[in-house]
Amino acid sequence: MQPQNMIWVVAGKRYRTATATLIAHDEYWNGYNCEQGGRNTFLFRTPKGNFFAQYQSLLLGEINKITPLDTSEAISLYQSLHKKEVPFRVVFPCVKVEDA
Repeated sequence: MQPQNMIWVVAGKRYRTATATLIAHDEYWNGYNCEQGGRNTFLFRTPKGNFFAQYQSLLLGEINKITPLDTSEAISLYQSLHKKEVPFRVVFPCVKVEDA
């Protein structure tokens, strides 16, 4: 399942998948299909640097939606998604990563 072209307005801000950069997602061939249990998640960054997740579902009764994310939520989602389209240091240049 590829990300759908969606426009979603939340708290007076318009989020568009068509103008945002796809950063990471969980759409990959698992040996059976690309829809992980009928659902996929796509992480985007807007041209203004805001993050949002697009959730898509093939399951009856569930709707596709967009949810805005703050940077810490975006980092957490990025790390949990299987396929990275853009390297971490490019997506989050202000985040300093140190050894533990």
